[in-house]
Amino acid sequence: MEFGLNEEQEQIRDEVRRFAENEIVPHAEEYDTEEKFPHEIVDEAAEMGLVGTSIPMEYGGAGYSTLESALIAEELFSYDPGIALSIMACSFGTEAISEFGTEDQKERYLEPVATGEKISGAAISEPDTGSDVSSVSTRAEKDGDEWVINGNKMWITNGSVGDYFVVLCKTDPDADSRYGGFSQIIVESDRDGFSADKITGKLGIRASDTAELIFDDVRVPEENLVGDEDAAFLHQMHFFDATRTGVAAQGLGIAKGALRAAREYAQDREQFGQSISEFQAIQHKLAEMATETEAARNLTYKAAWNVDQGNDITKLASMAKEYASRVAVDVANEAVQIHGGAGYVNDFPVERFYRDSKITQIYEGTTEIQKNVIARELLDE
Repeated sequence: MEFGLNEEQEQIRDEVRRFAENEIVPHAEEYDTEEKFPHEIVDEAAEMGLVGTSIPMEYGGAGYSTLESALIAEELFSYDPGIALSIMACSFGTEAISEFGTEDQKERYLEPVATGEKISGAAISEPDTGSDVSSVSTRAEKDGDEWVINGNKMWITNGSVGDYFVVLCKTDPDADSRYGGFSQIIVESDRDGFSADKITGKLGIRASDTAELIFDDVRVPEENLVGDEDAAFLHQMHFFDATRTGVAAQGLGIAKGALRAAREYAQDREQFGQSISEFQAIQHKLAEMATETEAARNLTYKAAWNVDQGNDITKLASMAKEYASRVAVDVANEAVQIHGGAGYVNDFPVERFYRDSKITQIYEGTTEIQKNVIARELLDE
């Protein structure tokens, strides 16, 4: 059993680390405090091939594997989750186009994202629809050779900065199956009737753009349909193994960053005439944080490797996502505790890690949903 990374993967990790240290760290507090999207940093990341990491090379992407994308996420998130998400989320929605889109759609929509010219998004959640994806009510009706879309989407990443979105719509309200009658349609943000309302005041990941999308008789050509009509729910399920593994990598990165910050602070901070890292209570905290982080790393890497092998890992992906996100919250919490009062203000990055960590237990399926999936798969074995 091989646990090591190959030379190319180690080089990818090292390059991403240098990029984060030089380009992200000096600006992290600014973008978080001002809740603004880091366009300049995203442009630099695109030049390095860090945007649209999984987009195939023939369409301008780096064509990285799931494991390599997880390595990139781990490193970026260990320095600043908000900016990291801004970089990695620039290609949200492109996975559907890569897998189910036409050749024309791939040529038109993938390369501009990979090169940093455009930003994409995936519009699924709605004001009244979160975990229950099958309750999506945004409608798309056929009118001649166009789709006419009406509805609202909520909590959409890149909502106010995106150039186009892959929108999950109800196209057959009379479908026999609860999971039938859904389609994915590409909607460009410059279409008449489309508008976005930026959401501010978020607990964390403030550099990442989030918005509510409004579709008021938005018309798009029929060729903007991605994949088969009325089959989008099953298409969405196709990606959960990879996307949940991706969030596990995010949680792993946050834990890694919080642990690093806590170790450095413990070694520098002196009380009672010695470094607080000399106290057994602090040593035990660091030991537990390191052990949990390493366990999350092994679970995440295993899930990513299995996705690349084409294995069906629904249970493992949910395990990785649930555990790594829990570790992110726990380690960030202990990192603040080690900092004491200094961890309660934004003079140190642990305050930001603490706030940013919570979202990993919510998006891409809540902790409760992951446990439901794990239990279901376990009992069906």
